[in-house]
Order: sequence, then structure tokens, then C-alpha cells
Amino acid sequence: MDWGTELWDQYDIIEKHTQSGLELVEKYVKFVKERTEIEQSYAKQLRNLSKKYNQKRSSKDEPDCRLSSYQSFLDILNEMNDYAGQRELIAENMIMNICIDLTKYLQELKQERKSYLLEARKAQQSLESTYKQLDSSKKRFEREWREAERAAQNAEKTDQDINATKADVEKAKQQAHMRARVAEECKNDYAAHLQKYNKEQSQFYFNDMPIIFNKLQGLDERRIQKLAQGYMLFSDTEKHVMPIIGKCLEGITKAGTNVNEKNDTMVIIEQNKSGFERPGDLEFEDYSQGINRASSDSSLSTPKGPIDLLGKNRSKNFWLFKRSKKFTPDKILPTVTEDFGHLPPEQRRKRLQQKLDEISKELQKEADQSEALGKMKDVYEKNPQMGDPASLATQISQTSQNIERLKGELNKYETWLSEAGVRGETLRYRAHAINNNGAHEVLSPDGAHSDESTPDSSQAIYAEFDDDFEDEEPVTPIGKCTAMYNFPGASEGTISMEEGEELAVVEEDKGDGWTRVRRHNGDEGYIPTSYVAITLNK
Repeated sequence: MDWGTELWDQYDIIEKHTQSGLELVEKYVKFVKERTEIEQSYAKQLRNLSKKYNQKRSSKDEPDCRLSSYQSFLDILNEMNDYAGQRELIAENMIMNICIDLTKYLQELKQERKSYLLEARKAQQSLESTYKQLDSSKKRFEREWREAERAAQNAEKTDQDINATKADVEKAKQQAHMRARVAEECKNDYAAHLQKYNKEQSQFYFNDMPIIFNKLQGLDERRIQKLAQGYMLFSDTEKHVMPIIGKCLEGITKAGTNVNEKNDTMVIIEQNKSGFERPGDLEFEDYSQGINRASSDSSLSTPKGPIDLLGKNRSKNFWLFKRSKKFTPDKILPTVTEDFGHLPPEQRRKRLQQKLDEISKELQKEADQSEALGKMKDVYEKNPQMGDPASLATQISQTSQNIERLKGELNKYETWLSEAGVRGETLRYRAHAINNNGAHEVLSPDGAHSDESTPDSSQAIYAEFDDDFEDEEPVTPIGKCTAMYNFPGASEGTISMEEGEELAVVEEDKGDGWTRVRRHNGDEGYIPTSYVAITLNK
């Protein structure tokens, strides 16, 4: 099967497909280039890292140089330097064997494809030109034939007219004969053009275009084959250096096995042993008997005082709940409101702040554009030959409208953020009230921790949810609700529910889109208010 036979009428598809194939080659070359840049950057960082920690010693007699752990660390640094060289070799081989080679081949394919498409267009133009000639001869034949028919009818009418002279009759017959002869010539011309067009059309569809399409097919298949070779080279380039990389890694393993803790201990003892005896007991000096003070000669050095034992800090930061994936309300909430009221409080505040930043950037961009238009207008007013100031009126007006619109949106989101901030203060206060490790913790207005401990930032987001369940007595339900949708409850503080499940309402929605509920087995948590039908007790 070939394109010339099966796709004879799909010129546009073939043109688009071949162009897409060339773009794929370009994309792959770009991908490999970026991969080589990563390899080169990685190798450079490894070399700098090895150089940073492989500081040359002025003398090999220094104490650390005799330790096996120290020597093994130096060996690891050397092996990492060699490993970095292999990463550089991978990058160089990829550039030479893939990027440069494919780029050169791609240019050849582009030129070849361009020539084939040019041949196709020329054949198409030739066929269209022949068709125009055919259509012109056809219309001329039709026109002349009608004129001949009218001339014949006129001659017949003149011949039957008793008032017509013999000269008039003869003239009408000559005119009809001339028109008939011209019509016959046009008929023959039309037949010749029709035969010529049919021949060229057959040549076009059964010979010229199939040959061109088959050439494009061959070009595309060669492109695919070359690209497949590039794919394999991407792997083979790294496989070629894997044995050397393996030796580097084996060298690192060997460096670890060469460490001898007993030998290092003996080296430390040999290097630092003083040889003195331990101090003896002090003798009793009895001043009441008037005996001269005498220092005990049994002590070789001043005794040391008691050693302060450093207690270990047993306090250890821990978190009651493990980290979970980030809360993604867009995956579980049915509707998204403009003020992000469907999100939990902290998430809402972050989204509003993000929206404010985006609007501020747009506003600054519009302001800069407005300033630039104003300067351009001043230049046009001072130098009319450079442009008409009135031509900028539309752009200036549009920019002003955009600025006013953005200011309105900015004020709107600032108001929502202010409202969310009130709720956020409540959340931060409650998070401050209970600290898992017992340390004093203060949160700044923006929610950042200002104490020495640095707990997980994701904990503050659901602090309100978590703290509500610690050391509390069960709250009397204020109503009940029925689930209208399934809710996974994948985030901290939330609870899962199935469609149709009945739950007890413990706490109403406080405006943040969440309602606290309880199951029959005592499990409590928050659910989206829009997911349930709530009935409160009267």
C-alpha cells in the first residue's frame, strides 16, 4: 500500500502530516539539547561539590589524614569527580551523535519536501490552466452555436417574406452559412481542448501526483527511521559509559568497606594519649594540731571538678497527623465561586492573595502602557510628521477603561481578603491555643511562625479542623443532614460520606462553606455545605 494509490485525494492531509513529522524531529532535538544542558549542569555541580570538600592539606602528617574514614571520604570525592566526567561525556556524545546529526538531516528533509510540494503545485497549476482554456472554448462554442441558430432562423424568415428582395434573402443565407461555419470551428476547438484536458487530468491523477505522493511517503519513512535511530542513541549513549560509571560506584562502595573503626580508634589513642597517671586521693590537713600545711605529692595535677552531664533534649517536634496531599477543592466541590468561598479559610485567603497579585501585575502593566501612550502622544504633538496624536485616542481610552476595571476588581478582592482575614485570625488563634510539643508559639498576622520551632506549614491550614477534636466533650447535635453527593474526605479535619447517608449536624456553616457533622459511631469532621441538605432543630 502506498500514498499515491490510497491517498490520491488527500493532498492537504499529506502536507500536514509531513510538516508535523518534521516538527517532531525538531522537538526531539530540542529535548535532547535540554537534556544535555541538565547533564552538563549536573556534572559541573558535582565537580564543584567535590572541589569544595576536597581541600588540599598542607601536610599529610595532620591527625585526620591517618583515619580510614577520612581517606575513604577523599576516595569518594575523587570517584564523584570521575563520575561527573562521565556525565559530561554523555552530554557531548548526545550533542554530536543526536543533535548535530539530526539537525543536519532535518534541513535536507525540509529542502526535499519543499521541492516535492513545488512539483505538486506546478502540476496543479498546469491542470487548472488547461481547464480554464477548456471552459473558455466551451462557452465560446455555446455562444457561437446560438448565434448560428438565430442566423438560420432569420434566413428562413427572410426567404418566406414576400416583401423581401432577392438580395436580402441572399445576404441572410450567407450570414447563416458564416455563423454555422464559425460554430463548427468552435465545436472542433472545444473538442480538442476537452481531449487535451482529459489527457492531462489522467496524467495528473494517475501518474504525476502518485509519484509525488510516493516520494513524500519515502521521505516520511526515512524521517521515521532516522528518528527511531535517534531514540535508540539516547539510551545507547548512556549505556556505553555505564561500565565506567559502575566502576565509580564500586569505588565508592569499596571506600565504605575500607573504613576500619577499630583502626581509627587506635589511631586516635596513639595520637592523643598523654601517658599521665590518674590523680590520687588528697590527704587530710589537720589545722587544729598546728601542723604546717603540706601539699600532697601524690597528685600530679590539679583535680578536675565534677563533670556537668548534659541532659538530652527529650522534647521532639511531632505532629499528630501525618502529612497528606494538598487540598484540591476543584476536584471535590461541585461549584467554584468568584470569592473562593467554597474553599477552607486558609486556602481561600491564599487564593484571594494570589488573585490580588495577578490583578496588581495586570494593573501595573496597563499603567505602564498608559504612560507609554502618553509619551507617544506628546511626541506626535511636538512632531506631527511622526504620527497623528488622534490615532492614539482609542488605545488611550481602552487602557483607561482597563485600569478602572482592574481597580474595581482589586477593591473587590481586597474586601473579600479583609473578610477572610477576620476568619483567618480566629483560625490562627485557635491553632496557637494548642501546641503539640508544648512550646510557646506565636503566629504573625500573615500566618507565619515566629518561634524557634518550624512545624509543617500545611498543619496551620487545618489547625482549626484538628484542634476542634482534641480534649472536647461531645457536642449536642443542632440538626441533621442528608448527603446529596459522595465526598471522599481526603484532607485533615474532613470526613467522608456516601450519597444518601444521614449525619448529625454539630456546627453550622460559619460562612466558609464547611459544616461540622457527626456519624452514629461518633466520628466527626467537616463536609462541604453544598453537598448536603440540612434540617436544623427548632
